[in-house]
Amino acid sequence: EEEHAEVEYVVAHGIASKIGDNRAIIGSAHFVFDDEDIKFDGRKRNALEKKINGRSAVYLAIGDKLAGAICINDPVKEEAADVLKELRKYGVNNIIMLTGDSESAAKSACEELGIDSYRAQVLPEDKASVIESIKSEGHKVIMVDDGVNDSPALSAADVSVSMKDSSDIAKEVADISLLSANLHSLKKINKNYRFIIGFNTMLLALGITGVITPQTSAICHNMSTMGISALSMRPCLKK
Repeated sequence: EEEHAEVEYVVAHGIASKIGDNRAIIGSAHFVFDDEDIKFDGRKRNALEKKINGRSAVYLAIGDKLAGAICINDPVKEEAADVLKELRKYGVNNIIMLTGDSESAAKSACEELGIDSYRAQVLPEDKASVIESIKSEGHKVIMVDDGVNDSPALSAADVSVSMKDSSDIAKEVADISLLSANLHSLKKINKNYRFIIGFNTMLLALGITGVITPQTSAICHNMSTMGISALSMRPCLKK
């Protein structure tokens, strides 16, 4: 028989509820073992971490004892490796993964994608601190994310990008919202930017030298803007 109890959502950690008279929690290792001080034999924990093998683990504790663990395989996007290579060509020279996932899951993803470095089991507020630290060293930071917990980090970046399926608050905070879940959209932004700058510079040069009239220049400018916008809006159209 089902037993319903109030559920408490602990931001960036997990959830807590009750089973009978016992407190039940499920979430990250940091939440279960550090914050809630659930005891877990070191030898058994090492054995479990070997079985996790690059996956993300969610732990369940009832009362003061560990009751189980769920291993989640979260594969990277198929296009991710190609997109990261293209971004490097565009001048992005240091790619960092900031994740609340486990050390093994983060390491596995970075090795697969060739990411320069990573920080695992990072809390949302710590992500923002990392970005501020990088900026203080004189670097420009672009951040791509989609989670409700990562809005502080998105707002801290010089340029922030939210994905198609991002939370509402992430879209609100981000400077750019992609209309597609495909990471190749990041490259499309660069191509559109280069075209607009190049085309408008040409119109200015032709206008200054008297080759075209100001009216013609204005019409061409507006038509190019509408054309680029229409092309970028194609993912919103139903097939």
